Amino acid sequence: MTTVVLDTNALMMPVECDVRVFEEIDRLVDAPDLVTPEAVVAELEKLAAGAGEEATAASVGRDLAERCRVVGTTEQYADDAVVELASPEAFDGYVVTNDRPLRERLLARGVRVIGLRGANTLAVTEP
Repeated sequence: MTTVVLDTNALMMPVECDVRVFEEIDRLVDAPDLVTPEAVVAELEKLAAGAGEEATAASVGRDLAERCRVVGTTEQYADDAVVELASPEAFDGYVVTNDRPLRERLLARGVRVIGLRGANTLAVTEP
């Protein structure tokens, strides 16, 4: 199995970008092991407590996170927790994100990133 780490906005993509995230991941990666940090789930819960489309997207994302293996990290901030999980020394997988600064951090560390390409399709970016 190949580890695929999902960040906050990846789990919100179904509402915000009309992307079938899990179907797209299955298309790109054979036998993915879906993982998300506890900090991402906490961020989704905080955003879901608000109002508007972002809160709706976060609420859906929180529900979708149940399809992932939620793991603890030493980092409290969601982006830092994703980077910790994708440590190049022990990581040979992908991170799903549409967050440009996080994407750049990961690519600079040699991590493969899956992000939005086109209207509602995901694609892999190699470092």
